[in-house]
Amino acid sequence: MKLQLTAAALAAVLALPAQAQTEIQWWHSMTGGLNDWVVDLANGFNASQKDYKVVPTYKGQYGEAMAAAIAAYRAGNAPHVLQVFEVGTATMMASKGAIVPAGKVLADAGYKFDPKAYISAVVGYYTAPNGQMLSYPFNSSTTILNYNKDAFKAAGLDPNKPPTTWPELVLAAGKLKASGHKCPFTTSWQGWTQLESFSTWHNTLFATQNNGFGGTSTRLITNSPLHVRHIENLANMAKQGLFVYKGRNNLGDAPFYSGECAMATASSSTYASIKKNAKFDFGIAPLPYYPDVPGAPQNTIIGGASLWTMAGKPAGDYKGVAAFFNYLSNPEVQAKSHQRTGYLPITMAAFELTEKSGFYKQNPGTDTAVNQMIRKTTDKSRGIRLGNFLQIRAIEDEELEQVWAGKKTAKEALDSLVKRGNEELERFEKANKS
Repeated sequence: MKLQLTAAALAAVLALPAQAQTEIQWWHSMTGGLNDWVVDLANGFNASQKDYKVVPTYKGQYGEAMAAAIAAYRAGNAPHVLQVFEVGTATMMASKGAIVPAGKVLADAGYKFDPKAYISAVVGYYTAPNGQMLSYPFNSSTTILNYNKDAFKAAGLDPNKPPTTWPELVLAAGKLKASGHKCPFTTSWQGWTQLESFSTWHNTLFATQNNGFGGTSTRLITNSPLHVRHIENLANMAKQGLFVYKGRNNLGDAPFYSGECAMATASSSTYASIKKNAKFDFGIAPLPYYPDVPGAPQNTIIGGASLWTMAGKPAGDYKGVAAFFNYLSNPEVQAKSHQRTGYLPITMAAFELTEKSGFYKQNPGTDTAVNQMIRKTTDKSRGIRLGNFLQIRAIEDEELEQVWAGKKTAKEALDSLVKRGNEELERFEKANKS
């Protein structure tokens, strides 16, 4: 009888469920191969410990995911972690009470946050004036120039000497056109590449208050003589068939992958897709600059997105979020992600690990984005952080399209951009006055 009780007791113990893992909900906007990468990261973290389980969920494009998370927060069922693109940073910062700073999440869980370990231009963008990291840098990218080496050879250009200045790029485009190329040059994310990153690369302000870092009273000054000169030059290239506009956002990427366009300014995150899809030899080069502009080139700015921690969760859940962020900071995890996607390694240790592995030598140009970002930043080049930035990006697209279509001069379009953009900034300032 005693043996039967013992056996029964043992069976009862075995029947008890194992201690339940705490689920950490992660909403993101990655598709295709990048969705696979996100899933692999979650699986890697989940396999590394037994207390927490990160559950990644695709919630649409960046704007859609952000809107869904705000609605979910108001309803009391927000995710623990939300991926937000860089143009949503000021809006998230202004959402007082809705977020928990990433630096606090890490510190409360006993993890040390050392800003010196991170690439300064990356972590600086997501850091408050008091030095606290607000969100965790995740898929950080910057602007680069992709070019088709085979097309360069066919046009009589040196495939190992991409244009470094805008005058050189115009000359290269002319030779590519003469050799039969119908799309010598195009761009994706035109506002980001040709106005925003263009500004910091030339150490020139895009907006007052140090591009918004100094407060919400910032205003656009994107109609300076340098900005007008550059957009006029691109307009002249468009008239001559040297620059072909392919559409908003990343619509300029696919024409480069296919070989239709020979050069393209784009995100460094295009690397994985080019390597997978291109049937030609390609190169990656820094953004061109105007050699007569003092201080150029300076540094390019961050793109991509970061991970924000939403408020209102049990204290124990935030330990899981901190453990996940700490896992993502691991140099081996960072280096592998960088090499897989083309996104920046956010820590210097991951950059050095990749360099030591020989990856950059085996894949020339893949260190371009990092080298552009690790330069010392200035108050003019640290980044651009504006309220209602998504609306301003749409205005950039609308006004630049008027130029490419020949309906407005560069000066008219940029003056209109500044006027309309400043109206958005005024609205944001009024809505967020404490």
